[in-house]
Amino acid sequence: MPPHFAYRCTLVGAGPGDPELLTLKAVKAIASATLLLVDDLVNDAVLAHASPNARIVHVGKRGGCQSTPQAFIDKLMITAVHAGEQVVRLKGGDPFIFGRGGEEVEHLRAAGIDVEVVNGITSGLAGLSSLGAPLTHREHAHGVVFVTGHAKPGDSGTDWPQLAATARQSKLTLVIYMGVSSLEHICPGLLSGLPAQTPVAVVQNASLPTQREVLTTLGELGSTMAREGLQSPSIIVVGDVVQGARAWTAQPQTAQKAA
Repeated sequence: MPPHFAYRCTLVGAGPGDPELLTLKAVKAIASATLLLVDDLVNDAVLAHASPNARIVHVGKRGGCQSTPQAFIDKLMITAVHAGEQVVRLKGGDPFIFGRGGEEVEHLRAAGIDVEVVNGITSGLAGLSSLGAPLTHREHAHGVVFVTGHAKPGDSGTDWPQLAATARQSKLTLVIYMGVSSLEHICPGLLSGLPAQTPVAVVQNASLPTQREVLTTLGELGSTMAREGLQSPSIIVVGDVVQGARAWTAQPQTAQKAA
């Protein structure tokens, strides 16, 4: 029989940034919370749905910046739930796509707390969609791989040459999160298995008014990023589906800004 849980916490995906991309279920969960633990990339406009009496605690986590320790966040959630709070852990994008949602679920369940997860739109989907291009296509991409460019300390990380070879053989779109700071390692690995002319889109601040994007090729990705100065948070999409973007021309020779 499944275990019985006396307490509950809700992990809510706040989406990529645009508050209009929240789900109705996310809005209801946010409104019912007495305590919201909010990630750094959550748009402040999302918090307009919170109760005026709710406590809002920002527990930002962003690569390369000072972050709230994960152990502290776990302890805070557990303590608040056991104290009778209606706790919502509000996370950018989707809680289960590079949001440490799986780790938090494990800690909460180990403390006797049930977890409800409300999915959110991830930036890897919203970013390319904003350019009018799909992630899959019957002719160009039979699947999509979401992968992180940021390896855990002590972990060798993704085998980029192997992933590139698989993507080429199986017609897969690669969506790389947290890869901007590791391009000097990622690009050579991908180029060992994919052609230099493979289309690439980079989207910063997907779905927000501050969104920026460039379209380029894998061979030109490093120089394009250096020239255009795109920073995190950005997603990098590699594959033939990028040709579906509105601003793409048949054979781009240099990076071009998307409309």
